[in-house]
Amino acid sequence: MELYKLIPHDTKIDFVSKRKYVFLFSIFMTLGSILTFFFHGLNYGVDFRGGFVMEIRTQEKADIGALRTKLNDLHVGEFSLQAFGSDKDVMIRMPSSGESQAEQNAALERVKAALGDNVEYRRLEKIGPKIGDELVHDAILAVIISLCAILLYMWIRFEWQFAICGVIALAHDCIVLMGLYSACHYFEFNVNSIVALLMTACYSIHDSVVVFDRVREDMLASRNMTIVQLLNKAINQTLSRTMLTSLTTVLSLLALCLCGGKVIFDFCFPILFGLLFGTFSSICLAAPLLLYTGIRIDGKDLEVGLAKAK
Repeated sequence: MELYKLIPHDTKIDFVSKRKYVFLFSIFMTLGSILTFFFHGLNYGVDFRGGFVMEIRTQEKADIGALRTKLNDLHVGEFSLQAFGSDKDVMIRMPSSGESQAEQNAALERVKAALGDNVEYRRLEKIGPKIGDELVHDAILAVIISLCAILLYMWIRFEWQFAICGVIALAHDCIVLMGLYSACHYFEFNVNSIVALLMTACYSIHDSVVVFDRVREDMLASRNMTIVQLLNKAINQTLSRTMLTSLTTVLSLLALCLCGGKVIFDFCFPILFGLLFGTFSSICLAAPLLLYTGIRIDGKDLEVGLAKAK
């Protein structure tokens, strides 16, 4: 069984003593992501900018590569192709690029002409700016409600100190992921991006809860330890579980990114990026933040405090 132990059970890595470097790195990444968002913006997809969504069915198995080449030769601006349903069904998304309505309609007719008469148009839908604005509002509201629900759960499950630290780590991961979307306009920000944000939040808070649960157990059983020793012990005790869980998910996402094609890559890579930062924050950020909150157990201050941690 020793061959299956990725991380030894009795590790004694001093994570907490490196907290200042971690905090500086996290502040740099967070501020950089916020500034990038304000100055560079996001590459909104058709769900937010408006445009056309077209579902077609070919007579034979759809050749996504050939269809993409045909549309590239038209120079109609950005578009995305996605296979769905059967191997004959293809979804084409053409976001609006600020052209007039007549120019967008002309581009759509050129696309239909390039596809030819051998395809069946099963859906042709125009998404207007109003719908895009409603999606932006709903997406922001969904993320805010999720954060508030997680904060409430953490408050009930533990104490407010744990809730605040968990949400700070979670918000850090989501902001950094937004920075990726803003810095790399290769990735469209669409409804799949909201899924990636919520999945990042789930992974981040899940790992943090595991560490916090062990912190609380050790607080009850090890009152003669300093708070730094206690936090390091809890992190090391859950390190193997955290790394194994993250590694299995990372391997799955890597396989999808490398072998799943462009559409799958655009969806899975941001999730992979968010997962890596979620693992980092749960180990190196969430627990050390407890040093500055005055953690309590059973309504009483711990006998050890921040003064002994310095």
